[in-house]
Amino acid sequence: MLDEISQAVLAREEVARYLRGGLGESGAQARERIYAYLDELRTKQRYKIYRALQHPLYPILRKIERRQEQLHHVTGAVRTHRIMYASNHKSHTDYLVEPLVLDDNGIRPPVIAAGINLFGGPLGLIHRHVTGAIPIRRNTKDPAYLVTLKAYVAEILKRHDLLFYPEGGRSYSGELKPAKTGLISAALSAECPNLVVIPTAIAYDLVLEDHILARQRVKKRQRPFARELAEMVRYAVGYRSRAFTTFGSPLPVAGLDVHSRTDVLEFSRLVRARIGALYKVLPPALVAAAMRPSIARRDLESRIDHLLEELAARHANLGVSSGKQAIDEAADALETRGIIVAERGRFRVRERTVLRYYARTIEHLLATPGRTH
Repeated sequence: MLDEISQAVLAREEVARYLRGGLGESGAQARERIYAYLDELRTKQRYKIYRALQHPLYPILRKIERRQEQLHHVTGAVRTHRIMYASNHKSHTDYLVEPLVLDDNGIRPPVIAAGINLFGGPLGLIHRHVTGAIPIRRNTKDPAYLVTLKAYVAEILKRHDLLFYPEGGRSYSGELKPAKTGLISAALSAECPNLVVIPTAIAYDLVLEDHILARQRVKKRQRPFARELAEMVRYAVGYRSRAFTTFGSPLPVAGLDVHSRTDVLEFSRLVRARIGALYKVLPPALVAAAMRPSIARRDLESRIDHLLEELAARHANLGVSSGKQAIDEAADALETRGIIVAERGRFRVRERTVLRYYARTIEHLLATPGRTH
């Protein structure tokens, strides 16, 4: 039996038009494929159970100190608006940390748009029946899927807030990737007059999967999540980090033309730019950006001080005030992580690819991106 959202999806004009057949398919074939995708997308959030998930996840969450900034943008909007949170994507822990930051502050949790690779096994059951996550097939060009997904997201937004990642998957290089337009276009088609997009930036001192992501640099294929999880458990030994979630001012979507490719693209770029400006600049990123293969502490401090001057001039969201503070707060953690080595007043690079990963996290804030290392 179809649920309320599925019935609403089938009643939408773009879906009904597809169901009448076309693109080489009969009406019966189109209906079979649309129904199959609807069954795949169907999700339900059970909030009381959702809150209880913090307890079995405690071994991971206790290693991450959650901090939030500019939450007033959310508390001001949540009373009168439907919200679409648009966040950068650093780690698999993002979709644990960000909703819990909202829950910590008594704010209704959003449904999450997540990659379909996360929907296998017990984790998939939790996503589908507890957190309310929507499985997303990234990079597919199947018109039946795209029309169903767009309609489903539009209907979800009439009933729930939504957290999504415009970059698509995690950044394997560390840098802020270009925004994809699919889900933003779907949101505009929802025609919710009170819908706003809240740019959201998440930054970690240390990313749990840093070694895994940095060595790949570019995502070449989708690996089984069970394998990724095993690697994350390995690198969780001794891992501790702060996670800063920073919220920006709401961006209204009223007046944007969903049928205008230019409007959608320009709005996506605006959202990305806002996310980039909100991104918290933390000590390890500064040390990584200023580091050389071998450098004296005094020289490293000086290089970081110059970086901070440039970042301050560009109104970056700084979590550090001096090169000395950056080194004091980052050096031991980076050495414990096996990324740098401290020897007699000098620092030496041990894991060059991982250091570059952290340096790239703030490249979008620099006047000359790509100059570090």
